[in-house]
Amino acid sequence: MDKYEILKKYYGYDEFRDGQEALIDALVSGQDVCGIMPTGAGKSVCYQIPALLSDSVTLVISPLISLMKDQVRALNQMGVHAAYLNSSLTFPQYRKALALAKEGRYRIIYVAPERLLTEEFQDFAANTSIFMVAVDEAHCVSQWGQDFRPSYLKIPDFIAGLPKRPVLGAFTATATREVREDIIRMLSLQNPHLTITGFDRKNLYFEVRHDKDKYRGIRDYLLSHPDSSGIIYCATRKNVEEVCDRLLADGFCATRYHAGLSDDERRANQEAFTYDERPVMVATNAFGMGIDKSNVRFVLHYNMPKNMESYYQEAGRAGRDGAKADCILFYSGQDVITNQFFIEQNRENDELTGQALELVRQRDRERLKKMTFYCHTADCLRDYMLRYFGEYGSNFCGNCSNCLHEFETVDISQIANDMIGCIISSGMRFGVNVILDALRGGKGEKVLRFCFDRNRYYGSQAGQTVVFLRQVLNFLVLNDYLVVTDDQYPIVKVREKGLSFFSESGEFRPVLTMKAAKKAPPAPKPEKTSQKHGSSPQAGSAPFEELRKLRTEIARAEHVPPYIVFSDKTLEAMCVLLPQTKEEMLTVHGVGDLKYQKYGERFLALCKKLSKPDPF
Repeated sequence: MDKYEILKKYYGYDEFRDGQEALIDALVSGQDVCGIMPTGAGKSVCYQIPALLSDSVTLVISPLISLMKDQVRALNQMGVHAAYLNSSLTFPQYRKALALAKEGRYRIIYVAPERLLTEEFQDFAANTSIFMVAVDEAHCVSQWGQDFRPSYLKIPDFIAGLPKRPVLGAFTATATREVREDIIRMLSLQNPHLTITGFDRKNLYFEVRHDKDKYRGIRDYLLSHPDSSGIIYCATRKNVEEVCDRLLADGFCATRYHAGLSDDERRANQEAFTYDERPVMVATNAFGMGIDKSNVRFVLHYNMPKNMESYYQEAGRAGRDGAKADCILFYSGQDVITNQFFIEQNRENDELTGQALELVRQRDRERLKKMTFYCHTADCLRDYMLRYFGEYGSNFCGNCSNCLHEFETVDISQIANDMIGCIISSGMRFGVNVILDALRGGKGEKVLRFCFDRNRYYGSQAGQTVVFLRQVLNFLVLNDYLVVTDDQYPIVKVREKGLSFFSESGEFRPVLTMKAAKKAPPAPKPEKTSQKHGSSPQAGSAPFEELRKLRTEIARAEHVPPYIVFSDKTLEAMCVLLPQTKEEMLTVHGVGDLKYQKYGERFLALCKKLSKPDPF
């Protein structure tokens, strides 16, 4: 078979996605590759197809037990012999799997990086013909990445110890230019073919909310999406417990996941979510990496993550099947304080000390600032995210809250001037809250102790809300008029651009303007409906529900997650086409020969039934 026949037979697709074919061709020809592709872009296909075209073994290095299990299960369902070697196996299970691997039973073997330099695995590798080593989540090799894992530093030593160097492939969804260069250098990729398909996920809707009652916002969203599966991310275990308990008390079918639970409970809760028994997962960032659940229709953030990389990765777990999905972040100022605490503690990189650790903290503080700006910008959210990763869009995507909401251009010259004047006249020695409190004429302890009530700018913006003044301050920071220091107690200082703008006389040339949201009328109480941002016209319809019911029955009988049978996107395509023959069914996106042999006749019979007019 060639690559196109494999794509159709095993995966059910008629054509490759953007970037896949070039990476596959390079690997097949023996060239190293580095693939930067967003979550859901099909990175695994890029190394699985070359593996199936080779007679030798392919090793996939991954730090994620859940990813290994999901992908091995999916491969075995497709008829491809695959296995994983990680800490979830008992010693007898590990020995048996390794023995079968030595017999040549598996074409693809997933292995944890910690296993690479063990005596048993090195003995296996030394006596096995290895065609390729694919490094998944490759950003983990860079200490400047958001998920640095020291175990990844063992990979070059493992490669160097092999009798013959295999072709290498490095794949990740999140890598800035600096991290990308680090991946190529640290893994010693030789003249790699580089593919960057872009970070834009057009099917995802982005929104930032500043709700005072976050839980109510979460609850209302779930009420308006009763048949959807999704993830609610919280910053702390305490938040996870509180949110999950309240959801359960309100009748939602939810479960939880965080590092404080036992291994058995985490495993059971993850499976309940994966199998759609508990469609709502409330979790810390310990959950999700490697979870290949294609029908996640929403990712809600109860708290703001500490950087754009984490947010992009976590939000990207929605809509992996290419269908519409929602990514909504519920922001509050406390989120910044919580993340600042996590950064100063920095317990993720125990190997780093001294100057190296402080450099990482400085970079983490800068990332936190940019994440905070995302939550306050009036510009296109998608464009802000793309610019962070080095791409440039049109500044209007039409599928984020900022592009869909009405904004007006407001003159902030006087407000900015008073803000800059207050900072200068107070000696640039105070933080954001004190400055804003002084501008509004507040009576806070620090305002009075440091005599701000005698400052000429005291109370000059008493008519503005603190929320709006904070938006102005963030705008001035984002546009280099002001800077907030990285000290343990951050203070606001005026940059050269701010000094040039400042006018004691109050004459401003040019006038400084900013986009601000128009005041909207109170939102109506949400109604239960399945047709929102994160759904297609087919999702929630009677034919779709009938197809989904059949999928659930088959999944339970075979003890596999429903998306392993067919994705939501495939079911939606069936709703549109309602195929009447095998040939028509094979034209449906995601239906290949093997899937048809397993499930096609039952779905075809149901499609025929659904296509008949209702006699009533």
